[in-house]
Amino acid sequence: MMIASALHLNRRDVKILKITDEYSLHRVVYNLFEDIRTPEQKQTGTSNGLLYADKGGDENHRKILILANRNPIVPEQGELSSKKIAPNFLDYKQYRFEVVINPCQRNNKSRKIVPIKGREAIAEWFVEKSETSWGFSVNSQNIEVTNNHVKSFDKKGHQVTQGYATVMGILEVTNKEKFIQSFQQGIGRGRAFGCGLLQIVPL
Repeated sequence: MMIASALHLNRRDVKILKITDEYSLHRVVYNLFEDIRTPEQKQTGTSNGLLYADKGGDENHRKILILANRNPIVPEQGELSSKKIAPNFLDYKQYRFEVVINPCQRNNKSRKIVPIKGREAIAEWFVEKSETSWGFSVNSQNIEVTNNHVKSFDKKGHQVTQGYATVMGILEVTNKEKFIQSFQQGIGRGRAFGCGLLQIVPL
């Protein structure tokens, strides 16, 4: 069972919740869900079973989309609407998609994670990864990469720097099992900080 939610925050909510950067937004979203992981699972980095995408807004309103494998708790601030994902939602062959991605890859020699820079390089990487790892193909002619930027924020005394890019286009499912996993668990890195949620509309 997957639950899709939308959290709507007004200016006062944002102020009360002290949302100032990516980590404070992460904290607000994660506080909406009971952590069902064991201490061992937390140590090994097991997923918390939720994804989110900050849709932004203006100075008076902010919207966050959330996908989770369990129901959220009623928030003290903001309005939260939730609905179950229909069983046949992932049965289609083609979808229009949008996803905020952390474009990076491991360097074969140094084994370090390095960012991918430039819209063309990000599009190329995304097309390749979708085929090999995510269970769908994307036409490179119809892919659009926007809002490519880097954010730095403080996480419990540690500085975190993460790249973001929004990728849009039309995908075709090539491996249904992998595609379902990609939708439910997210794609790429940086999922704890607003990346990886496939926002899809069947065609």
